[in-house]
Amino acid sequence: MKILKIYKVIIAITGVLFFVSCAQEDQLTESQLDYSEPVKTDLDRWIDSSFLDPYNIKVYYEWNQNLVDNSRYLFPPTVDKVQPALEVVKKIWIDSYSTIGGADFVKKIAPREFVLVGGINRNSTGTITLGLAEGGQRVSLFQVDNLDRTSRDEVTEFIHTIQHEYVHILNQTKPFDVQAWAKLTPSGYTSSWYVEATSDSRELGFVTSYARLNVIEDFAETASIILTSSKAEYAAILASVTDPVGLANIKKKEAIVVQYYKDAFGIDFYALRDEAQKNTDAVIND
Repeated sequence: MKILKIYKVIIAITGVLFFVSCAQEDQLTESQLDYSEPVKTDLDRWIDSSFLDPYNIKVYYEWNQNLVDNSRYLFPPTVDKVQPALEVVKKIWIDSYSTIGGADFVKKIAPREFVLVGGINRNSTGTITLGLAEGGQRVSLFQVDNLDRTSRDEVTEFIHTIQHEYVHILNQTKPFDVQAWAKLTPSGYTSSWYVEATSDSRELGFVTSYARLNVIEDFAETASIILTSSKAEYAAILASVTDPVGLANIKKKEAIVVQYYKDAFGIDFYALRDEAQKNTDAVIND
């Protein structure tokens, strides 16, 4: 009889444990996560129709700590500054490449994410980072809150960031002749480029001081400076260089850029420059 009683107790305990286990399983299957779709604003819908749907480019303007350097004092852009800044990017960068390179050019080659930051990204060296390109997939644009669309200088500085970073993406798609470029001004590169005057750097064969960081940045700066300058403005840059060797090297670099765009993508680089300038005028005068 004792054995029977013990057996009944074991069955009873097992039944309780089974009941508790089932209750826990039922409880675990009830997710606490919110899967509801966030309500889209007019701005969100405009971004979708202007960037996401036609070009598969996702724009992040709300704060996401996983997309920025948390060691810096950064903050999201003011909401009413987002569309004006993106309109500048769309008109001068996307529309220019689409007109000269073909309607599908940016659809095929583009960063798939834009991260917008409202303020300045300051470095410990005293310099300011205007933009970042990460792996050819994400471009971060800073100082969105500071952009004055009526100022040619500010628009040019802002669009120079995306033009520069996009050149990096093009280079990752199809490399330029690094060895040929490196032979032109090998002794002029320096990690302390930020202490060098622009005029001195141009005498040495570089369009900007930042171009002196390395060969990759030199190519991107040369291309982007030409794209953000009118024909007359770039001619003035060349005219300011008094050293014949430095001037010759800037022109040689320009020639490599022009040939690269033609050979790699079938693009007339000067036509692209003129289109970007026409669209810059349209933005400023709008």
